[in-house]
Amino acid sequence: MADTADRRVVTESGVAARVATIVEPVIEDLGYVLVRVKVTGQNGCTVQIMAERPDGTMTVDDCEAISRAVSLALDVDDPIDRAYHLEISSPGIDRPLVRASDFTRWADYEAKVELNALVSGRRKYRGVLRGVDDGHVLVERLDAAADEDRVARLALSDILEARLLLTDAVIAEALRRDKAARHARGEVDEEDDADLDGEFDGDDTPDDAGQGRPH
Repeated sequence: MADTADRRVVTESGVAARVATIVEPVIEDLGYVLVRVKVTGQNGCTVQIMAERPDGTMTVDDCEAISRAVSLALDVDDPIDRAYHLEISSPGIDRPLVRASDFTRWADYEAKVELNALVSGRRKYRGVLRGVDDGHVLVERLDAAADEDRVARLALSDILEARLLLTDAVIAEALRRDKAARHARGEVDEEDDADLDGEFDGDDTPDDAGQGRPH
């Protein structure tokens, strides 16, 4: 189960929030952590759930296990008032950052952050993450003028959305971490180890999809 001290600080609203309330404990009971829920009008209605293992990895089998469990929970609680498609996916390399630990784990890599309140006259920041300090994310701005503070302090409670930027550095690091996590679980043999040097599921394309029951 996810550390209660590291709950998501970037959360949903409306129907997506109702879905998240239902599926998050189910996902945690399976040993995964919820990243994001999004409900869109794609294909009539699509419920996209992003999740991952605590080590940041995700497999097709993981997606299938989550899909089965959350489908049952959503059928019981019935938060969607019409037929919907259910999609389970990994966060991808240019992942959403939703917990304080995400900003710490990806320190020294570039991200973009959007706030729900003005800070120094702006809502959007882009720069290099420098960790978390006293409830604030530190972002080293690459576009700061000479007379501006180079490092912005952004309250976690003010963050509306945050995401890693897809750079060569973050791709290489994501590959390294994925391989290390799989090694630790004994899932990589010598042949697979060579293949992993050029293989990573790094986009937001769903790893598993299902049809929600009509309501």
